[in-house]
Amino acid sequence: MENFSNFLFMRSEVSLLVVILILLVYDLMAGKRGMKYFQPVAIALLAIHTLLHIWPHEAGTAFGGMYTYVPMAGVVKTILNIATLIVFLQAEAFNSERMNNKKGEYYFLTLITLLGFYFMISSGHFLLFYIGLEMASIPMGTLAAMEKQSKKSAEAGAKYILLATFSSGIMLFGISYLYGTTGTLYFADMPALIGANALQIMAFVFFIAGIFFKISLVPFHMWTPDVYEGAPTNVTSYLSVVSKGAAVFALALLLYKVFGNLVTQWQGILYGLIIVSITLANLFAIRQKNIKRFLAFSSISQAGYIALGIVGGTAFGMTTLVYYIFVYLFSNLAAFGVIAIIENRTGKINIPDYKGLYTTNPLLSFVMMLSMFSLGGIPPFAGFFSKFFIFAAAIEQGFYILVLIAVINTIISLYYYLLVVKAMFIDKNEHPIPSLRTDSYNKASLIFCTAGILLVGIFSIFMEKIDLFSFAILQ
Repeated sequence: MENFSNFLFMRSEVSLLVVILILLVYDLMAGKRGMKYFQPVAIALLAIHTLLHIWPHEAGTAFGGMYTYVPMAGVVKTILNIATLIVFLQAEAFNSERMNNKKGEYYFLTLITLLGFYFMISSGHFLLFYIGLEMASIPMGTLAAMEKQSKKSAEAGAKYILLATFSSGIMLFGISYLYGTTGTLYFADMPALIGANALQIMAFVFFIAGIFFKISLVPFHMWTPDVYEGAPTNVTSYLSVVSKGAAVFALALLLYKVFGNLVTQWQGILYGLIIVSITLANLFAIRQKNIKRFLAFSSISQAGYIALGIVGGTAFGMTTLVYYIFVYLFSNLAAFGVIAIIENRTGKINIPDYKGLYTTNPLLSFVMMLSMFSLGGIPPFAGFFSKFFIFAAAIEQGFYILVLIAVINTIISLYYYLLVVKAMFIDKNEHPIPSLRTDSYNKASLIFCTAGILLVGIFSIFMEKIDLFSFAILQ
């Protein structure tokens, strides 16, 4: 009975595992006729799973403290579930004849990575954290390389796996030194044993280097544009939101709970990386013609903004970080949803191809415009409020120069976001992209994302609900 009670705290992981097993059995037994309904079955199961766990349950630990659940982790898992659900609604490419034989593998591997992120978020022990990280990373490389007939997809998968292996090795090296100097891998035991000695600082730097790879902070970022460009667009959108969101939250949790004694060191490191990440990403984004590479550099820049919520080390900073991830999922997935529709039907992925898009596809242009406005932080869209609050969290801790640099970079980012809007609405094109029709799932995803962009910032209830659980996480 005591062993069974451990799983009660892991109810979200158990529920997701049940969904994965059902889809695996369905894939094996459905046949050609049944495979036509794979997408709605996967969406329905994930929607039920999300609704069952939409409200966090009580905090607790399992398996001797290796697994730790806090309500804020439940909030983040719900956000990741919503993002994955939108990605599944946009998974049109994997329902085509070209990818039909890989339909089951796509949904199965995607949910395995989500389960890995669950373990990362709720780990109370570095071993479980590392297992979760690898459970998420290895299937992600497979997803990036799923279009075997595409050289760019194969290249994206190879680059992701190769660089993930290096970053994983560096992280494991840091964990081994942490164990050697403290004698434990439990998060709860480490703070009292960690000091500012040279060996532990080196171990800490090696460890967070692996996390920075997942978040795509400079200088661990150069895999991002290549993988984003080469991977199937639906995989790219998942990678840009779910992977980044889980890694950022896990990083914040570890810095607050485990490495609190090294706050002077990690604040200085983050301070520099935020400035470099936002600035370099903005400068490189301006030069991009391929819209997926463009959003890759935008994603690197957004990672810098998200890290602003961490640098202060406060409960309000945690609130703004999670809120930023929530807003970011709607803004980014709206853009990738439009890109996927256009790419799947026309093969066009360059920004100049979008010239005159408004004349033939006004609704797609409208959704893309809202996405660019929100990513750029233009009021009254949700992205403005997420940036405002995350700047406020940094200012509250006295990081005035850092916020000033971030604000200047926000103005720079408006320039390249508006280049996309200009191409769609102002630039002339004698042969614009023809009028495109899409399925009901894609339409639902774009409506959902549009509603998020328009409403999440205006209605304060979302911020208030997230804030309910922030203070408890630092206790």
